[in-house]
Amino acid sequence: MSKIKVIPCSGIGKVFGLLARESVLMVTQEKCPNDTETLCLAHVVTGDDEVVGKIKGETCITMDGCAKCCAKKSVEETGGIVVKSHKVPDFMKAHRGEEHGTGTYLTEDGWKYAEELAEILVEDVKEIKKGEN
Repeated sequence: MSKIKVIPCSGIGKVFGLLARESVLMVTQEKCPNDTETLCLAHVVTGDDEVVGKIKGETCITMDGCAKCCAKKSVEETGGIVVKSHKVPDFMKAHRGEEHGTGTYLTEDGWKYAEELAEILVEDVKEIKKGEN
C-alpha cells in the first residue's frame, strides 16, 4: 500500500498552524517516514496535478489549526479519503496558560505540545496500518 498522507493546515501567521505543520513534519520525517508522507496544502487547494494524483483515493490524516478545517475539507474535495482528522485547539485544555509561540516560531512549551500532537498522529498511523493487516 502507498504511504499514508498526513496533511497539515497552512495557517500562515498563526501559532496553531505552525503547531500543526511541525507536528506533521515530526511524523513524516522522524517518527514514521516509511509509512507516511506530507504534501503542501497550497498545492492541494490549487489542484496541482501531481499532488492531486497522490491524494485521490488515498488514505489521509489531517491536522487543522482551527475549526474551519481547511486541510480536511480541501483533501476531501480533492478525492482523498480522510480517515482521521484533528484540530490543534481540541487538545489545548491540558495546556492552558502555556505560551506556545507565534506563527513563525515555537517556544519550549510549543515544541513540547507539537511533540504531543505528533504522538497522536503516530497512534493514528499505527491504527491504520494495523487495520491493513
